[in-house]
Amino acid sequence: MGDQDADEEYEILDLTKYDEKWVNKVFGDISKQSAAKQLVVGTGSGWVAGWLFVKVGKVAAASIGMSVLLIQIAQHQGYIKINWNQVEKSMGQARRKLEKTARRHYPGMFSNVQAFFRQNIILAGGFAGGFLMGIAF
Repeated sequence: MGDQDADEEYEILDLTKYDEKWVNKVFGDISKQSAAKQLVVGTGSGWVAGWLFVKVGKVAAASIGMSVLLIQIAQHQGYIKINWNQVEKSMGQARRKLEKTARRHYPGMFSNVQAFFRQNIILAGGFAGGFLMGIAF
């Protein structure tokens, strides 16, 4: 009996990774994966992003266009009066405030994005190509 137990082989299960999400198991740190995998992931995610951009963009453009059309009809009929000088002034103030806030809260955002693209050029190139394919289809 003791000899049979000694000859058996046991499989060691690593349960530390059991609780990991499937996305982490498949992709992990994509920048450390092969160039082909980076290209496939970049292209796939870019295609999905481009496709969603087109679908959401059409709905957003139609909504904004209809809103502008209704405002123009209401103004032409005399229901409302728009002070365009005040609109331009308010838009300028809002733009300046947004730029100031963005510079204060995200000072190195542009340089961080540039560094990411330089370090992950294959992933970024795949994403850009996939995004353009998503827009086209």
